[in-house]
Amino acid sequence: MEVAVFGTKSYDRQFLEDAAEGTDIAWHFIEPRLTETTAPLASPYEAICCFVNDTISAGVLQKLAEGKTKLIAMRCAGYNNVDLPKAHELGIQVARVPAYSPHAVAEHAAGLILTLNRKYHKAYNRVREGDFSLGGLLGFDLHGKTVGVIGTGKIGQIFARIMHGFGCKLLAYDLHPAEDCQKIGVEYLPLDEVLAQSDILSLHCPLLPATKHLIGDEAIGKLKPGAMIINTSRGGLIDTMAAIGGLKSGQIGSLGIDVYEEEADLFFEDKSETVIQDDVFARLVTFPNVLVTGHQGFFTHNALEAIAQVTVQNLKEFAAGEDLTNEVKVS
Repeated sequence: MEVAVFGTKSYDRQFLEDAAEGTDIAWHFIEPRLTETTAPLASPYEAICCFVNDTISAGVLQKLAEGKTKLIAMRCAGYNNVDLPKAHELGIQVARVPAYSPHAVAEHAAGLILTLNRKYHKAYNRVREGDFSLGGLLGFDLHGKTVGVIGTGKIGQIFARIMHGFGCKLLAYDLHPAEDCQKIGVEYLPLDEVLAQSDILSLHCPLLPATKHLIGDEAIGKLKPGAMIINTSRGGLIDTMAAIGGLKSGQIGSLGIDVYEEEADLFFEDKSETVIQDDVFARLVTFPNVLVTGHQGFFTHNALEAIAQVTVQNLKEFAAGEDLTNEVKVS
């Protein structure tokens, strides 16, 4: 079985090749990400492997359907970049990796909180320059702070347990409360109350029409003044322009993001020798109380190994004509 892998990085090649050892899967690694321009490269392949920054719009799917492609194997959990109704219409199946290492993302969220609070990144640079002063590095005890968790799926639950370990008071908003969270004392409240009471707000929900720009002008206005916001889920959950306004007014005390709503043309690439053309992003990173990482929350050995193994499983089921355990269907 020959599979085209779009947006290939060296680590993708390593882990996918290891996972497919002993199978009849032959990888064809393609460096560019999937777009309408690169979609014709998929025409010889019945299955392709994609990631969160690939463009899988109606136009792209139409071009895939003109070739041999019948399966899109997402090597990630998210699929908001896939036009599922169009894929279904064209008879193209979509499979994903629903869970790989939720600990990786939850731990990264905790790391963003600690870094923003205690300013490790600034201290690191100072000490390297021989500056051992403490001015500007003042933080606060996490113990006793109120942390709001928006979305308590697997990642949100693990994040809640981590913050519980710090001695935080935990609030949550989710349409389906998690029993594991309730056991450790998480209090479920309406969204407005979580916004108003939280010193730290961490987003762990999927990007859906109902959650797009969940954190916009209205929500920011309801925040506890000076609250910290953390987003390791999907960039579109935050209205970036609204966040910039909140940072300027002080309503948002600090912002830590591993995702950005227009990240497709930025993240996963080395842009150090080019001028960033995204003026909104360029403005965002000028704030001293903003910390951005380039969608690395998932990036652990454990997670990449699990992603590759489940991706191979999805491909093997497809090749065997079996029902896909991890198929994403139109709701």
